[in-house]
Amino acid sequence: MSKFSSFFKFCALSLLMLSLVMTQAQAQSSPVQTIRDSTDELMSKIEGRRDYFQQHPGELEALVDDSLDDIADFRYIGASVMGRYFRNASPKQRSRFADTFRQTLIDTYAKGLVTFDYRDIRVLDSQGVSSGDQASVDMEVVGTNGQVYPVSYSLRENDGQWKVVNVIVNGINLGLTFRNQFDQAMRDNNRDYDAVINGWSPEVGTDELEQGGDA
Repeated sequence: MSKFSSFFKFCALSLLMLSLVMTQAQAQSSPVQTIRDSTDELMSKIEGRRDYFQQHPGELEALVDDSLDDIADFRYIGASVMGRYFRNASPKQRSRFADTFRQTLIDTYAKGLVTFDYRDIRVLDSQGVSSGDQASVDMEVVGTNGQVYPVSYSLRENDGQWKVVNVIVNGINLGLTFRNQFDQAMRDNNRDYDAVINGWSPEVGTDELEQGGDA
């Protein structure tokens, strides 16, 4: 596995951390502080079961599925990734894409949780809630080689609950990247929604991640 394919998968680790502590954070004035206080305990639980999860991938996928259900707004993300094509999609196609998108993330995250090697994970002293129903949480993952990888989560409050709606990794806006890939897939398939949904397999190139971005 290349360094940067591992790098992409570390998003799983930090997103899972958020998912398991965000329920507590919702009742606090500072979600950032709640995340920071919970990180060490959660990481020790994951580290102690890495070998077990490698032998029981189905249990790990179930854990990731439950965790993402708590923290990610897949309906909102799916609509955002579909972009301008969302309006003309049928309700069934919208639902199918959200479910397909969710499953691709679960598969990627479950694999990444037991493979990425890191030295430290730091939650930064950011504002947390920026304004109204929008929030952000910034983190840094330090690789074993000392390389620092910034991660920024965008969250949206809906019905009193905070949900992740986008992730920026090393300056690469994953939501925008996936939207561009959906757009290209629609062009390649003559706007055949079902063909695009059936073949959906989002990727972020290793070269792109290595160079980073300015999102």
